[in-house]
Amino acid sequence: MEDFSEFVGLSRPTVSKYFNDPSSVRQKTRQIIEQAIATSGFRPNLFAVNLNRRRTNILGVIVPNSTDPFYMALTRRIETIADQAGFLAFVLSSDGKPEREEHAIETFKSLNVAGAIIAPLGVKSHQDKLLKLGETIPLISVDSPLDDKSPFVGTNNRQSFHLIVDYLCRSGKPPCYLRMPPVNSNALERLDAYTSSMQALGEEPHVVETISDPSWDFEKFGFDETLRTLGNGGFPTKTVLCANDRVAFGVLAAAYQAGLKVGRTEDCDLRVAGHDDQPLSRYTCPPLTTVAQNHNEIGRLAIELLLHKLGESTGSKMEFPDNERILLNAEIMLRTSA
Repeated sequence: MEDFSEFVGLSRPTVSKYFNDPSSVRQKTRQIIEQAIATSGFRPNLFAVNLNRRRTNILGVIVPNSTDPFYMALTRRIETIADQAGFLAFVLSSDGKPEREEHAIETFKSLNVAGAIIAPLGVKSHQDKLLKLGETIPLISVDSPLDDKSPFVGTNNRQSFHLIVDYLCRSGKPPCYLRMPPVNSNALERLDAYTSSMQALGEEPHVVETISDPSWDFEKFGFDETLRTLGNGGFPTKTVLCANDRVAFGVLAAAYQAGLKVGRTEDCDLRVAGHDDQPLSRYTCPPLTTVAQNHNEIGRLAIELLLHKLGESTGSKMEFPDNERILLNAEIMLRTSA
């Protein structure tokens, strides 16, 4: 910065003021600086600049799996709105491993991030460290809540499961339930939502017995458990409701391998439904009936809530609840698998 100030022929404070906010200097001064930038190719070191600020313009984001389409769509929405507000969203993946989540937390501390949005690992999360981080910076959890008090934006699992269970019971055999691996609070909450929805409709819940494996490889879990279940006599009912679409992908592949026809017509052996409406769900064979989480709205509300807690204006007229916990309703997507 000293070298550039000398190159442009202006004082260091004036140049620094420009890089903090170009509109804060006079038009003529801005033109001189921008011409010098074009000539010299100078750019301030973002991380060095932020180290000197009481509050940086870096926001941290941690997701359990950066290749999962749901988290990809979520982070893209967050990055877009953060950029519009003058912030850089720094995205890290915990890759389903608690040690990587811990490393991401420590990285954010070293970067002095202004705030963070985190989809926690859940049962394997370093919850104490996340809560401690939330004491120093605004912290929003998405997808699965960190606890029952911290700010959270996600899907109303009870509403979404009642929606899909009600449809499946009305349109055919009541569903049995193939859970997801117990990796976060969604696993337990969705199981409970299925059970209570079935009971509310006067139906007996049937939960498929599975081998407990806290893995994020949901497709393999669904595939292996389906083949094992079919080998042990089959599912309790002709309709299988999966905890999420990725588990359902595995079920569809295993059913195909076993020579079973999936669909809602009379000649089909199984009906299969999921939850989430992953981008690939409409392209499976057959296309998957599911309920859609509004990932765009989850991402928008999460970043706007974070910016609101930072005192930044986003132009949104959203009034956030006092407990800063937002649950969004899902929408059913009827396709030919169920």
